[in-house]
Amino acid sequence: MRISTMTAVWPVAAWLYAVCLMVATCAAGETIELDGLQRIDPATAKADDDGKRLWYDVQALGVEGRGWDDTESYYHRFPAKAKGVVRDSVWNLSTRCAGLCARFVTDADTISARWTLTSGSLDMPHFPATGVSGLDLYVHDAGVWKWVGAGRPTKQTNEGQLAGGIPDGAYEFMLYLPLYNGLESVEIGLPADATLAKAPPRPPERAKPIVYYGTSIAQGGCASRPGMAHTALIGRTLDWHVINLGFSGNGTMDPEVGDLMAELDAAAYVIDCAPNMQPDVIAERTEPLVRKLRAARPDTPIVLVENIEYQAGFFLPKTRQAYESKNAALRAAYDDLVAAGVTGLHYVPCRGLLGDDGQGAVDGTHPTDLGFYRFAEALAPVLRKILE
Repeated sequence: MRISTMTAVWPVAAWLYAVCLMVATCAAGETIELDGLQRIDPATAKADDDGKRLWYDVQALGVEGRGWDDTESYYHRFPAKAKGVVRDSVWNLSTRCAGLCARFVTDADTISARWTLTSGSLDMPHFPATGVSGLDLYVHDAGVWKWVGAGRPTKQTNEGQLAGGIPDGAYEFMLYLPLYNGLESVEIGLPADATLAKAPPRPPERAKPIVYYGTSIAQGGCASRPGMAHTALIGRTLDWHVINLGFSGNGTMDPEVGDLMAELDAAAYVIDCAPNMQPDVIAERTEPLVRKLRAARPDTPIVLVENIEYQAGFFLPKTRQAYESKNAALRAAYDDLVAAGVTGLHYVPCRGLLGDDGQGAVDGTHPTDLGFYRFAEALAPVLRKILE
């Protein structure tokens, strides 16, 4: 039997039309009512010379990821009192903006940003400027956060459009700040006739933050954009506020950092420090840190995460032994704590956190975007179950 070309093609064409129609109807995003939201007074903004665009300081919106208000600079992650208490390297890293983000609502048809960084070092050999020093914009659409634009730095002070041609209506956005650079200032630029408001507060059951303590990986190295770090991905997946206490090369379960963490009324503590520690130090410091947090917060879940599988470990015995010995020490500490009656303690094995195909890391250790995605896909369900 011979089938005509039109007969064969028509079902496919109809299917493609339906898909295109569905995409078109979904593309506008999820609008939100401005009524009842706290609007930002345009009189507080700075106007361009022609008056067509207003620049709003992000501080007026409030920034998530800040565990303390009494900071030396608004965009620091530790309180001012931590200076001279935590190690100098930890303090310096705490002045970087990893995990900080601002949620806001606007009916603007374009969104721009202007930001001044504390360092002119915009990138690293294995880590792009968009991740180290850039901005990252997402919109809330049908219960899911979706990417819409990025701020690409080329110098210490930058200005550029993040998104244009935004459909009519008001939408909720989230702007992530740089992972490995600090900020002197950051402003959002909107057309002068647009409205800007604070985002709705998170519901009471999600008001407490997830506090994530870790290494360069936790800080976001080497994500292509700030929103691609696994801590950010987990935050969007769970729609939960995350405080990022990742310190590159310095996530070593320091007692002083533990004291600061205990001040935070967290929904959960995640401890992911093994990559920066040797087995003997893991054995020495895990139990005191967990007991300190448990004493301060008797009911808060504590999650221990194993050292990732270094990507060449399948082939190189010494590389494999390096992470296996660390994980053996972490597991022994966990088992001892559970045997001693410490409750609310959870354990995440390393298997599959970055995948086993070698595509999950830039240098065998620091994740690619794919590696971060896999990490988040592994950890988010664990946290969801714990937080239910």
